[in-house]
Amino acid sequence: MNENDLRVIKTKKALHQALLALLKTTSLESISISALCREADVNRGTFYLHYKDVGALFDEHLQELLRDLEDSYYEPYRHVSHLVTSHLDPSTIRIFHHVKKYRPFYEIVFQKQSPLSYYYSLLDKIKSLMQLSSSVYPLGGIDLSLLVAYQANAIMGLLIQWNEDGFAHSPETMNEQLTYLLKMQGNDLPSEQLPKD
Repeated sequence: MNENDLRVIKTKKALHQALLALLKTTSLESISISALCREADVNRGTFYLHYKDVGALFDEHLQELLRDLEDSYYEPYRHVSHLVTSHLDPSTIRIFHHVKKYRPFYEIVFQKQSPLSYYYSLLDKIKSLMQLSSSVYPLGGIDLSLLVAYQANAIMGLLIQWNEDGFAHSPETMNEQLTYLLKMQGNDLPSEQLPKD
């Protein structure tokens, strides 16, 4: 089946949206294929053409989101040979645009009743990206894993607060705030160039 067929794209989009709608009030394990298909207005046969179960649909959505998160994370690196926080251009930051794009999922992640596994999927991805982009530079007495944990949790804290504020600030305002905080922190640790494909 051609994954680029418009009908397939439309069907998958409907299923992804239905899954997110149900996850607001129901745990992933409790969502039945019947309920999902009713919400998406898709028949069960069509569902099984693309997925073996609801978990496979969730995994597809999560992997798509994590790929976009990675692309967004590396955007500032595409504009400079080396990234230094004191020279960071706020207009190159894309992580808040990414969160806005996937806002329904992030709203679910940051619900207090949501499984911590959702949160850790995002935290682990951000930590792995930071680990990769910082590992080539001497850190003196700083433990890289502790530095990365500190910075990744700071990013997640900003996202949680943004969510609690109902995403009232624009991504551009959040870019400015993050840039200000990084410069105020005085951490001029440069990061490596964008990894080559």
